Amino acid sequence: MRYLLRFFPSLVLFFLLNSSLWAQDSTAFNWNVTSKKVGEGVYQLSFKTEIKNGWQLYAPNQLFSDIHSVELSFADSIIKADTVYTALGEAKKIHNKVFDNASFTIYDKEAVFTTTVRIKGTVPSILMGEFKYTYGKEDEFYPLVSFPFSVGLEGGVSNVARIKINSIDLKHPVNNCGDDSAEGKGLTSIFLLGLIGGFIALLTPCVFPLIPLTVSFFTKRAANRKKGVAHAMLYGFFIFLIYILLSLPFHLLDHTNPEILNNISTNVWLNLLFFAVFVVFAISFFGYFEISLPGSVANKADSKSGAGNLVGIFFMALTLAIVSFSCTGPILGSLLAGALTKNGGAIQLSFGMGGFGLGLALPFALFAMFPNWLNSLPKSGGWLTSVKVVLGFLELAMAMKFLSNADLVEQWGLVKRELFIGFWVLIGILIVLYLLGKIRFPHDSPIKKFSKARIVLIILFSAFTFYLIPGVTNTKYANLKLISGFPPPLCYSLYKNPVNCEKGVEPLKNDYEKALQEAKQQHKPLLLDFTGWACVNCRRMEENVWTDPTVKQLMLDSFVVVSLYVDERKVLPASEQFTYTTKNNALKPIITVGDKWATFQSENFNAVSQPQYAIVSTEEKLLAKTKGYTANPKEFVSWLQCGLEANRK
Repeated sequence: MRYLLRFFPSLVLFFLLNSSLWAQDSTAFNWNVTSKKVGEGVYQLSFKTEIKNGWQLYAPNQLFSDIHSVELSFADSIIKADTVYTALGEAKKIHNKVFDNASFTIYDKEAVFTTTVRIKGTVPSILMGEFKYTYGKEDEFYPLVSFPFSVGLEGGVSNVARIKINSIDLKHPVNNCGDDSAEGKGLTSIFLLGLIGGFIALLTPCVFPLIPLTVSFFTKRAANRKKGVAHAMLYGFFIFLIYILLSLPFHLLDHTNPEILNNISTNVWLNLLFFAVFVVFAISFFGYFEISLPGSVANKADSKSGAGNLVGIFFMALTLAIVSFSCTGPILGSLLAGALTKNGGAIQLSFGMGGFGLGLALPFALFAMFPNWLNSLPKSGGWLTSVKVVLGFLELAMAMKFLSNADLVEQWGLVKRELFIGFWVLIGILIVLYLLGKIRFPHDSPIKKFSKARIVLIILFSAFTFYLIPGVTNTKYANLKLISGFPPPLCYSLYKNPVNCEKGVEPLKNDYEKALQEAKQQHKPLLLDFTGWACVNCRRMEENVWTDPTVKQLMLDSFVVVSLYVDERKVLPASEQFTYTTKNNALKPIITVGDKWATFQSENFNAVSQPQYAIVSTEEKLLAKTKGYTANPKEFVSWLQCGLEANRK
């Protein structure tokens, strides 16, 4: 332990914390935070707590192999905290077994930790931060446990934004045009996407050979054909049910905080994690190693598959889901990640998972009903490996999308449009070369002749690759409408003056109050555009619908347009940070620009999906129902004109 702590302190402490999170005692500490002004922009913060249940609180100013026992941090860089604390209370010395009986100072009854913070510029009336403390007892040790806090500051200034606009009435807009529900849109397409994913998963080496095996098992085991068909259909239903059940935890998260899936989908680190995971999936599909769940999990499920008809069939379905994970996992991962980036809540995830489960389960039931169809199935062979390898290349293409999402949210400028499309062109070329037999991977066998399916795939991937090539040029042909919104925007370019970067409508960004003032001055209604840097459909709207001449003219001449980015990670100044009580009585910290507009959208328009458009009068009355994504410019024009008519009323 001493050796590990010396060379890998952060890693060791990370595992110490996360390996036993379940054992933490949330009732052990009840912190009370106070502040005292000691100078201009200088405040003394005191953190006081009683210590319960026999726990020991580690004193500040101590190190655990370069890790501080107490830390204080703030989102706004203008606030600096002293790293030295004063401590009050009855201190004791203990020897910690985790750290080879090293001596540390602790408190076990009550303690007060005090430090000084210095604020440059505007002092906020409410200071929000994160206090981290360390505690434990005997062999238990919990380093840097987070306690988010807010405390009032004497003489501070508050510039808190308005969130809830009481005059906006969703149930009674002036005109009744628009979408009835932005949340339910696209569920059919998500389900169909999942269904296609399930069908693709069937063509993998982990699943395809099991179809005749499983169907034969049910038809031969049953006393009669009718019972065998019933069992096979029940087996298919349980496969479908298992994948639906996998989405249920996301509904709990969604209920706790309706914006949580939106935050997950646009989280920079999560997108980078998806990027890395998809690269690993791709390498696995290329045959260099296998990704699988622990064998003990599959064995336990398989051992129960013979218990009783109903229970046994369920565990057979569960066994299929587990043993096929190495093939279905990457496809399912693509589906999960894709559904999350739709920003439509857990219901879309359930529809996608349901579609995937149905696509995977349907053939088992159908072949049991019509066993003669089994004779028409192609024999297992090298073509299954080819399917896996092609899917591996597609996983790499998907990985680039997640890297692009992170880049767009942070505006790093690393994955410009031409680089993104160029990578896809390279992937397309590699797929064609592979299908032609010019590239081989570990489990590939030589191609003796080209099947019709292989020839069709070569033609399709060649055609799509040729279609992509103009996308890396600075010509009018670089606007690839077929994949519009998926690569970075046309203006996010390597070229200094991109040919297709037609700005058209230039909305105000992330400033509702300024837009409202301009709307009053110009006597125009306000068009709210709830959008996001990583929102695919938002880019499609801007590139294909906003550029329509009629739409563009209406937006320029008749509206004041403001784009509110719900995934903008720019931190608000300290004086604008606050904790908001939602309509569900939940406390939500408003720390970033995106926090503000995501909450503004959910509180006023009961939605967390993007894009969402709303037309509001200068008196902040809702003039029409809100509008979600539409690929039809005429439909959008009709909605805009309806809003203008309501404004004239």
